[in-house]
Order: sequence, then structure tokens, then C-alpha cells
Amino acid sequence: MTLVGGPHSQRYPRETRSLQFPHSMPFDRTRSLRGALAGSLAAAVWLAQQPLDKRAFDVDYDDAELLGRLVARGRPGEAAIGAFLHLQNGAAFGALYAGLAPSLPVPPALRGPLAGLAEHLATWPATAIVAPRLWGSGRAFAQATWRHVLFGVVLGELERRFNPPLDGIEPVDEASVASNGHGSAAHLVATGPH
Repeated sequence: MTLVGGPHSQRYPRETRSLQFPHSMPFDRTRSLRGALAGSLAAAVWLAQQPLDKRAFDVDYDDAELLGRLVARGRPGEAAIGAFLHLQNGAAFGALYAGLAPSLPVPPALRGPLAGLAEHLATWPATAIVAPRLWGSGRAFAQATWRHVLFGVVLGELERRFNPPLDGIEPVDEASVASNGHGSAAHLVATGPH
């Protein structure tokens, strides 16, 4: 295809290519849903432990309260809306994580914590806008680091338990399995006892 434009016309290829991540995998809805469940549960652990880390870090910062204020400022149920949004964020992150985790080039036990830490480092600069009083605080940064690593540990472990490894499923040898689930008598006779 040539665009009209004189002697310096540009040629464009007739075919298009889709953009893909290296090592891309097909979308697996069940894996993503299980990842979303793991992420939501990890976000619930985050919320449940916040009263403890507020004391430990001496920083009175609550993620659900912040989200509630941003979305439902002054309306009834502000805290509940914030908690719901926090759980939804965890679910979205978990679904994304479940699709990408198998291709991460680190040991499975480190994938969740590293993903949580990466998300923390990527989003921390937004603190300057949404919670400016926390921006310069080393204790607030440490508290947020703790929360994200905890979230990642719980997410990673739950996702590994909910989703089997992609390459760990052995194919079934049909000669050794009968429809009754106890094996084939003909196969046993042909191969002998083990």
C-alpha cells in the first residue's frame, strides 16, 4: 500500500502483527479467576493486619480509608467502599499475576513477594499526589513496603496452591487406565506386575 504524497511516499505492510509479551501464554480464564481469588484474599490479609503495622511503624495510614475518601468522600459507607475497592484491586493484580507468574525467571517462592515489591515501587510516587503528608516519610515507605511484600507472599503462595504448574501435569497413559479408574486388566496381563 502506498500513500499518496509524491516521491517520498511511504510503504506500509499489508499484514499486521499483534503486540505480545515475550513468552506470552494464551489467556486461561480459570487460572485468572483463581489468581483473582488469591489476590483478593491477600488484600484481605493486608487489611486485617493494618492495625498492627500502624502501631509497629507509628504511621496512621489506612489504604481502605484512602480509597474510600478518594471515591466516596463524605458519603455513607465510605470505609466499606474503600475496603471493597482494595479487595478489587487485589483481585485484579492477582488475575494479572496468575497469567504472568509462570514465565517469571525466578524461583516460585520469590515470584509473589517480588511482584508485590515491584508494584509498590511503581506506585509509591503517586503518594506525593494522593497522600502528600506521607511522601517524605521513611516510616510510611517502610510500612508500605511491608504491606506489599506481605501481600505478595500471601498472593504467591495461594496462587501456587490454587493453580497447578503449567508443565507439571503428566499426560494420562490410556493403556493403564480403564473406564472404572482402576486400570486395565489387559494392560496388567501384558506388562506383568510392577
